[in-house]
Amino acid sequence: MINRKKFDFTLALYLLILIAMGCIAIFTASTTTIGEQSTTQNHWWKELIFSAVGIGLILLLLRLPMPIFDIAILPAFLLNMLALFLVLFTPPVNGSHRWFSFLGINYQPSESAKLLTILMVARLISKDHLSEFKQLLYGFGITIVPVILILIEPDIGTAVVFIFSLLAMLVAAEVPLFYILLLISPVISTVASLHWIAIVAWILLLAFLLLKARLSWVAITISSIANIFVALIMPVFWNTLKDYQQNRILTFIDPLRDPLGAGYQIIQAKIAVGSGAIIGKGWLQGTQKNMNFLPEHHTDFIFSVIGEEFGFIGALLLITVFTLFFWRIITAYTEIKVKERKIATAGILAYLMFQTFINIGMNIGLVPATGIPLPFISYGGSNLLINTLSVGVILKYMNERGFMK
Repeated sequence: MINRKKFDFTLALYLLILIAMGCIAIFTASTTTIGEQSTTQNHWWKELIFSAVGIGLILLLLRLPMPIFDIAILPAFLLNMLALFLVLFTPPVNGSHRWFSFLGINYQPSESAKLLTILMVARLISKDHLSEFKQLLYGFGITIVPVILILIEPDIGTAVVFIFSLLAMLVAAEVPLFYILLLISPVISTVASLHWIAIVAWILLLAFLLLKARLSWVAITISSIANIFVALIMPVFWNTLKDYQQNRILTFIDPLRDPLGAGYQIIQAKIAVGSGAIIGKGWLQGTQKNMNFLPEHHTDFIFSVIGEEFGFIGALLLITVFTLFFWRIITAYTEIKVKERKIATAGILAYLMFQTFINIGMNIGLVPATGIPLPFISYGGSNLLINTLSVGVILKYMNERGFMK
């Protein structure tokens, strides 16, 4: 039941505004206008349907008794892991096994895995009298299962989202930062392995930080050796990447190295955003979109369409709404007192913020093209439903304030 005194109407309003902006953006991205002729694909009305379903799910979630919600987390998580395994045996789409298709509806289990993994990890690492090491072990142990299955699909971008959520939840669980440093140190070693001076400097810095944290020489030595090992096997790992994955990374560094191949999307996206100038080319008038120069303009590169047609002002308006939306979630995080719910809120906030930053970043050339959609704006039923439901979980936590488990 909705408690009007505790329900976060402000967060709900920002959510509705983002969903509405997404529907408008998908309509313009799905419409091709050449001269006086105009054709519109059916993506926009499908998005309207998914939006209505998502809002309906939030209303049902708010009325669901909290004990039933808590009980459902474990079986739902296990079923999702089974779905992630079974999807590997579906027919490939563009070389990846990510979707179940039924009656024209596609379901991507990696999307629902984001929310369910967050809820599962939050439950485990929030237990009382749990040591920091066990919090780290339980959190990493649960998260690595969907990460491995998603990497096999393959979908590196989505797999990285899980890691950022885990880091945010560990911070919310007040795990000491040096433990978190140990967890992310292999990632830093991977980047540092590009040059031997960088990896030597990083290993020395890591040893200094761990020594300052008063860890034993044994722990410091093992950590240093493990990170050196990661750096040494990077050439082997690089050779295991598929050609398109290598091209995405190399093209991010220099998009012009393959302007008609891997660099094409990045170049066209930057042209679209830049050509919009201050006020844009106007509603439905984006030439990069209309002439189909910009691939995936209703999904991964929809921000470029917004930048081209509505200009800097339109893009700034969208970013402003996202900023207010995230700030409201941060406010909700500070008001939630139950530890498990607080940790879960941190994980949801982290994954939504990370996806937003990465998508906008790849549209303006700050990060490689990863295939991560813009939350609430990009077309995609599974993505929209889970993102909406994730915010619904936070709304439920806010609505249940004052009721301990």
